[in-house]
Amino acid sequence: MNMITTPPPLTARATTILTVKKILVSEPTHHILLDPISLLFSFCKVIMKLQGNLTKEQHQQQAAAAVEEEEEDMCGTIEVASFVDLSPPAILPPIAGDELSLIPPLNFSMVDNGIFRSGFPDSVNFPFLQTLRLRSIIYLCPEPYPDANTEFLKSNGIRLFQFEIEGHKEPFVNIPEDMIREALKVLLDIRNHPVLIHCKRGKHRTGCLVGCFRKLQRWCLTSVFDEYQRFAAAKARVSDQRFMELFDISSLKHLPMSFSCLKR
Repeated sequence: MNMITTPPPLTARATTILTVKKILVSEPTHHILLDPISLLFSFCKVIMKLQGNLTKEQHQQQAAAAVEEEEEDMCGTIEVASFVDLSPPAILPPIAGDELSLIPPLNFSMVDNGIFRSGFPDSVNFPFLQTLRLRSIIYLCPEPYPDANTEFLKSNGIRLFQFEIEGHKEPFVNIPEDMIREALKVLLDIRNHPVLIHCKRGKHRTGCLVGCFRKLQRWCLTSVFDEYQRFAAAKARVSDQRFMELFDISSLKHLPMSFSCLKR
């Protein structure tokens, strides 16, 4: 039985020699033997063909390597994607005391150390008000304080000072000077600090009380009116500004005042 054996693969060196032989055989031998220039030209052709073969082999090897890399990348991508969690993120409920749950009342602002102003606080504002550690509230409306707000004051030991100033619109605005004067006495008493001043929107009645307080702090009228208009905006009233301009502070100058903007 005859055995057919497969010859071993040629090495790169053997392949090169074989290629040179084939090229030389294909060239006219009489030119190579008789003409040195033709011999040199033939060797150049051999080298160029060898380079072309090598270039083809390199391109083939690079193409094969690129295919392998793409397959590996695809496998890696599929493997990573299998571990991706596509479930929607969990939404945590708001935590009491968290900064995101601290909502100040409408038109809230700091007037001075221990003195704040705002519109009417709602139940959503209670956690924020707790951070102020209030001792008292100056309420400038005639309506009764809501039960929820009253309960909040009791549970936090906050004292309520109510001054029943009607909220009429122009030209029927009548700001009682005696009530503003009494409210200023409460405001100037440091034993009531920290204190919050508020009416309904924190614009007109609150703005008049703060404006008279600024006169006690020796603010010029231009600054007093600028602050009032910043909170009242388009609802600013000429009657309110006239009241602040004509308000007499001489009877209140004897009261102790120890605020940051007075220390010069």
